[in-house]
Amino acid sequence: MREKQLTKSAKTGLRSLISVVMTLGILVAFSWVQFSMESSAAKLRLKDITHVKGVRNNFVVGRGLVMGLNRTGDQSRSTLQDEFNLIRNMGGRLNSQNDIRSTNTAAVIVTAIIPPFAKAGDQIDVIVSSMADAKSLEGGTLIETQLVAPNGEVIAIAQGPISVGGTSVDSGGSSARTSMTTAGRIPQGAIMEREIHTEIGDDFGLDIVLDRTDFSMANRVADAVTRNLAPARAVDGSTIRIQLPDKFIDDRVRFISFMENIEVDSIDEIAKVVVNERTGTIVIGNGVRLLPSAVAHGGITVTVKTTNEISQPNALSTGGETMGVTNSEINIEEQPGSLIELNGGSTLADLVAALNAIGVSPNDLISILQALKASGSLEAQLEII
Repeated sequence: MREKQLTKSAKTGLRSLISVVMTLGILVAFSWVQFSMESSAAKLRLKDITHVKGVRNNFVVGRGLVMGLNRTGDQSRSTLQDEFNLIRNMGGRLNSQNDIRSTNTAAVIVTAIIPPFAKAGDQIDVIVSSMADAKSLEGGTLIETQLVAPNGEVIAIAQGPISVGGTSVDSGGSSARTSMTTAGRIPQGAIMEREIHTEIGDDFGLDIVLDRTDFSMANRVADAVTRNLAPARAVDGSTIRIQLPDKFIDDRVRFISFMENIEVDSIDEIAKVVVNERTGTIVIGNGVRLLPSAVAHGGITVTVKTTNEISQPNALSTGGETMGVTNSEINIEEQPGSLIELNGGSTLADLVAALNAIGVSPNDLISILQALKASGSLEAQLEII
């Protein structure tokens, strides 16, 4: 009797032990799955996905003259007038702009991008583009040109030899070129005369802006900044408002250096298909799925052949006239269509494999994607650029 009780107690203890082990196993497995899911998410630094509101580039533009061309300039009235004014301002003597006959000058537009926090004396690159019918700017030199901001203030002065990165030759009615020579660059060709003041936030804080609008990522960034540095909240799908602590009110650069190195987990991107109809390029993002559908693909080839013949119905001695006759022959070839059925929940791999199976070209694939989107089968955004 006592042995039976011991046996029963042993079985009960064994069952309890098995239950504990199973519970521990489930917890370990759950922890492992959770760890795997967290570790699979990519870490993104805020400096790679956001920027501080107000810190941006600025555009400046100017109108100038390029001289020293080898008879490849223009003779527009505005160019002649500008050249005449330049010579007069530099002490030259001319009676009128009609005294200028050369084609060694071209009117150009000069553009540049001013980076944030550029200071007076900094040198920046400029782009020089012809305005009139100049054939080439190769070998030319830009004469001192003022670059102004949209408010009319002179920000920089540009001058220097132009690099077009190629050559253009025209002789005897024939021409050859290795690149476009009606536009070029002047590396560090402009000198900043004054800086464009940039405000970093206000008296209470600053805003950071996501490079791509996403509500989930905005909320995640706000939480990460709040946990690691300072109170923050998402204002909308791209803007996060950060309250500056008192110790950083006068040390914002240090605060931003800490903030931009905070890491957040990546999120699942929106399923999207991007199509470039001009080049036939198609990029299908991850997570693109299809509802049940069938795709039929067929091609029709139309060939038109023209043959020119000479007709002489009567002899020339009897008043016959020689005439040209054009004969056209049209052939139409229709290829048999292919029907591919796609099951519900089909993934990116299924879509690509099915479309490859029916041998579609990029242009055909674009048409098929548009039709799938119109039918409601394509569960993704279709963006055509």
